[in-house]
Amino acid sequence: MAEESVPEGPNLKELSEEELWELINDNRHRISLGVRPCILFPYLRQVKVLTEVDEDEILSRHNLTNRCMRTSYMLDLLRTQGRNGAIALLEGLMIHYPVLYTQITGRKPSTEPSRFSGLIKYSELTEYLIRAVTGMQTELQEARNEAGKMSARCSSLESEVSQLMEQEEKYSHLQTENACLQRHLSSLQREVTKLKDEKCDLYIRYTASIEEKSAINGRLHDLNLQVYQLQMDLQSIQMENEFHKQRSLRSVSSSQTPQLQDEAHKDILQQDLAEAIDSQVELAEHLKSYREENEKLLRDKQGLLNQTEALSLQVQQLSLDCKMQQQKSTVVQSQMKELQAYQSRDEAQAMIARVLAEKDTLRSQLVELQEAVFTLQAKRSPRPRLRKSGVKEISWESPTSSSEECPVPDRRRLRRMDALNPMSLSSCTSESEDAVPSSIRSKGVEPPSPESFRRRQEFFFEDSSLETAETDSVLDDFVLLSDAGSEDEQKPRPSSFHGSGSVCDSKSSAPSFLVRSRPKAIRVNGRVLGLSLQCDALLSQLSVVGGNKSGVFVHQVTEGSAAHTAGISPGAQIVEVRYEQNHRALRMVLEDSTLEEATWALGQVTGFCQLSLRPRQNDYEALLQQLQNSPTSSGDSFYIRVNLSLPAGASGTLAVSCNNILHVTNTRPAGTEDLWQASQVHPCQLLDLQSGTVPNYYRAQRLLIQTIEDMSFQTKNRQKAGRENTHSEQKAVRIVSTGRQGRNPLWVSVDEENANSTESGSPSPPKSCVTLMPYTLVTPHFPPVCRPILLLPTILGRMLDKKLGSWQGFQLCEPEMLTSSEHAARLQRSEILEEVEPGGNQCYTLQSVEKVMKKGLHCVLPLGLDCVRRLHRSEIFPVIIFMGVSARNARKLKSKLQRSGQTEEQLLACSKSEEPLLDKLPCLYHSMAPDSWCDQNSLLTSLRTIIWEEQRKVVWVEPDLW
Repeated sequence: MAEESVPEGPNLKELSEEELWELINDNRHRISLGVRPCILFPYLRQVKVLTEVDEDEILSRHNLTNRCMRTSYMLDLLRTQGRNGAIALLEGLMIHYPVLYTQITGRKPSTEPSRFSGLIKYSELTEYLIRAVTGMQTELQEARNEAGKMSARCSSLESEVSQLMEQEEKYSHLQTENACLQRHLSSLQREVTKLKDEKCDLYIRYTASIEEKSAINGRLHDLNLQVYQLQMDLQSIQMENEFHKQRSLRSVSSSQTPQLQDEAHKDILQQDLAEAIDSQVELAEHLKSYREENEKLLRDKQGLLNQTEALSLQVQQLSLDCKMQQQKSTVVQSQMKELQAYQSRDEAQAMIARVLAEKDTLRSQLVELQEAVFTLQAKRSPRPRLRKSGVKEISWESPTSSSEECPVPDRRRLRRMDALNPMSLSSCTSESEDAVPSSIRSKGVEPPSPESFRRRQEFFFEDSSLETAETDSVLDDFVLLSDAGSEDEQKPRPSSFHGSGSVCDSKSSAPSFLVRSRPKAIRVNGRVLGLSLQCDALLSQLSVVGGNKSGVFVHQVTEGSAAHTAGISPGAQIVEVRYEQNHRALRMVLEDSTLEEATWALGQVTGFCQLSLRPRQNDYEALLQQLQNSPTSSGDSFYIRVNLSLPAGASGTLAVSCNNILHVTNTRPAGTEDLWQASQVHPCQLLDLQSGTVPNYYRAQRLLIQTIEDMSFQTKNRQKAGRENTHSEQKAVRIVSTGRQGRNPLWVSVDEENANSTESGSPSPPKSCVTLMPYTLVTPHFPPVCRPILLLPTILGRMLDKKLGSWQGFQLCEPEMLTSSEHAARLQRSEILEEVEPGGNQCYTLQSVEKVMKKGLHCVLPLGLDCVRRLHRSEIFPVIIFMGVSARNARKLKSKLQRSGQTEEQLLACSKSEEPLLDKLPCLYHSMAPDSWCDQNSLLTSLRTIIWEEQRKVVWVEPDLW
């Protein structure tokens, strides 16, 4: 559009030399800044207005220090060439700098020969233009490569920056927790210091009380001495009084004194007696006071003793409290260390989980590439028809025709089989062009079906005894088998839980194999030995342990049986088994089968059979140690998504809801025939939570059919209540079925399966239930920090996309305008997610989504449900949020709906039509109840919380069954 609006300037051929150079000089500054002389030199030399000497002079002259000075000097040299120099300069600008040419001359640049002045021949001009275009394309490619490298470098730097930011957030969180713990520790230390101070005060008081007690004891001793001294003084006085009294009586009796002298002497004696009595009374009072004081001191002593005992008890209690505080601080410090250790362990586990997820992704990509190589090899070269002596090629296309069946091969002698060579089986590709080559390992949730046996049929038997060593070649690590089979070849299978003594009621029935999370190929880890034997029932002569994770091992062999005589011993892994049934040669590979599958398969073996065994004694002993440590587990390990709700039952039956994720660890628990041992999985980590038992695939399929029949029977009775409580009731079932029933041999028809039960009087299920799946296998994925956001229903999502895209950390996905060729190429590569208008070239592409994700932002997708599978193929897992809508919510959004040209009825109809489609998605989604939001603001607030919670969860993805 910009080029069409440029006006046509004067014809250069009509301008004179002065006019041309005046035009150039007017734009001399622009030319000096925008032109590189080295680009124009080839054309100027081609038209012979400059020579090699001029070019060397311009490029190597010392006083020309920059590009502008060299360009200006080139213009001066061209000025000496007159008109030809000006014309050559403008033509060079038209070829190499079309924008600058338009700005100078006002004319459109063109490469037509008529637009050139004729200074150069037409052939030479064409050759030069070709060289110029080639050089420009080379420079453009180099620039694009450099831009790609820079973008990759920027993305790696952005990922490193995001990782550093995450580490910084974790470090700040740890610092905050550490600061809290430090503050708590300092408070505890202050309390301990306070307790120590109180303890010191008590010790000081206790010492003071002891000193007071010693002082009181000394005072009491002194008082006792004084009392004793007073008693001695009193006794001496009494003795002296007695002596004076006797002396006075003796003197009265001995002499006859005059009467006056007697009277005077009598008065003296009476006076002395009165003084003695007074002194005795005084001494008695002193003695009494001393006794009272002594009693008081004794009471004080007893009080001090009681106080001393109380203080000693307080000291002991404080000592115990101090020790308890010390123990608490020690425990807090140990808990801090354990917390740091747990955090380090969680980080290491998360890192290991990410590495394993990346490893699984790379392995799956390698398997897909290898299968593509095998398919191309099979298409390029015709399939070899290898026949051995006495063995014919086996065809499974017509199981009822006896003329096409191969005869039973003669029983061979006991010999050593060669190791499994995947390249020897590479020719056994699929019979049909549309069938995808499948791995030799099983992929089903059930034990094997006849179709699975036919997939595992070997087209020829080798008679020669070979020994093949382990190889490291990548091409030798995969085995491809044919996928031939039809719907008519499936046979009815009885229920596995009707008979307790046998694995199943009929030997002809064949449940399907477990669907693997990724197609795994056989890795030949060692030499495989082949044993041939004749037995009536192989499973009655030996028992097996293990599962799909560890392999199936021989556990016990009956003494004196044919298996024991043939040399089968515990510790050998059963790789495959070949046997004869109804004059047909069958082969079953147990390399990756579950314990339930292996037990069923070995129960089918009767008569002559050949076993391929691999000695793995160390792995067998490790498996036995694991079983001894955890009796409820086995060698099985896979994750399933439950498609129906199961209530809790007796004997440890696990209560699960629809869309729950379970980790199955044992497909044949001890003492049960129709149960699996499983555990619920943590939503954010690969950790097992509550464990218990769940019904196995057969029993769960019957429960699913029964639940659907009950729901159909009760629909008319509760139709009105169902309309009112559509969103409040918990989801009971999820209808999941395979899309290619006629060609997929992994599932058994329910109609044929219940043929026996129909004869006994039980009603047969409807035709629509032939491929119902109670469990679907899922694989964990750990997406990057910011996942895309997809809001449903579509009408409500379009109203919120722009608002959500304006938040920090979010960006709305913008469409790209593509040309017709680009549109066709990207459509062929499945890079177009959705077209803005049907048939238009403005589209939403994978590149636009990846561009936003590389910025570390949530990409808001204004798309529908059809984009989910395309995003999953590119390892992009969006957060899917379905917002339930009721009539009350729709009325609240009436004004916003009218602005976008929508009505309330259209919103309710859109919600009702898109909600059933969510069950067909291969991943989990989040559903919001209508009563959880009332207006747009509350809805946006809830969305932010839900997106943060969904971002932390592990993404579980089902295989594409269609």
